[in-house]
Amino acid sequence: MRRPLVWVLRRLVIAPAVVVLTVLMWVTLPGWLLVAAALAPVLPGRWRALRLLWLVLLYLTFESLLLAVLLGLWLASGFGWRIRSPYFAGIHYDLVQGTLIAFFREARRVLALRIRTDGPQPSRVPDGPVLVMCRHAGPGDSFVLMYALLHWYHREPRVVLKNTLAWDPAIDVILNRVPARFISTDPAPGEDLESHIASLATGLDVNDAFVIFPEGGNFTAARRDRAIARLHKLGLDRMAVRAEEMIHVLAPRPGGVLAALEAAPEADVLMVAHTGLDHLLTVGDLWRELPMDKQITMRWWRVAREEIPADREERIEWLFQWWERIDDWIEDHRLEPL
Repeated sequence: MRRPLVWVLRRLVIAPAVVVLTVLMWVTLPGWLLVAAALAPVLPGRWRALRLLWLVLLYLTFESLLLAVLLGLWLASGFGWRIRSPYFAGIHYDLVQGTLIAFFREARRVLALRIRTDGPQPSRVPDGPVLVMCRHAGPGDSFVLMYALLHWYHREPRVVLKNTLAWDPAIDVILNRVPARFISTDPAPGEDLESHIASLATGLDVNDAFVIFPEGGNFTAARRDRAIARLHKLGLDRMAVRAEEMIHVLAPRPGGVLAALEAAPEADVLMVAHTGLDHLLTVGDLWRELPMDKQITMRWWRVAREEIPADREERIEWLFQWWERIDDWIEDHRLEPL
């Protein structure tokens, strides 16, 4: 589908539909509550249907409120004239932070989730730009990472993420107003993704955090097999063997990481691993686990710039070694599904 048509579909069809659906759900809420309560004794788990209903309604409500506020900001900026200025970018970051705080507090209560940090934490007072490289596994890890960076560590993220997430109306609008890049995992011929990533990582401020997921997608067994096959196809048999030995992560794709390191030579690196929801890969998995009663454990490693090699091949080796270390940490800290 051509880009103008995609824009029209996202902004003029899906976004209003989300608002209409939210209003309809609130108007018909008594009926939904009766159905969910009637299903509660039949379904396993503790009030599973009611918990899911509340989370869906909460998500749609936040989404609709965000869209209304974003429309107001567009009007206040002179019909979009100054919407990408530093002043309005700061407002958008504050808006996202406030929304994530409110949503996560309620979601953690409803889902019985706990988040803890293993080992040292990043500085609560930003002391320079950082490049954040995080493993990708299961739904929601991007939101947990954004919540931590914005709320705990007072960073302004510049994130590289898959273009499929742009179908969420609020994410689409916000990340087209602040520094961010939607990229395709299947780029068109001639499309230079590394130049887009380098552009985003250029000119980082003291409180900026450039965020990239080197694996390129959520971990699944099928994606792991494809990643290993891809390395063999490229003739990188030694890397493929190492990828086979990593059982919890995908082999990292170094192109974007190398572009970011080159574009931000003054930035340290934050490596991020997490575990706790690794086995929740589908909607069915999420449904079966409600309420989750889980603990998400996060681990941060700060790598000083002087510890990062300058040679391209040495940087690829450095990245693989870190991903092997992250895989080992996950093996030591993951909880087996019941």
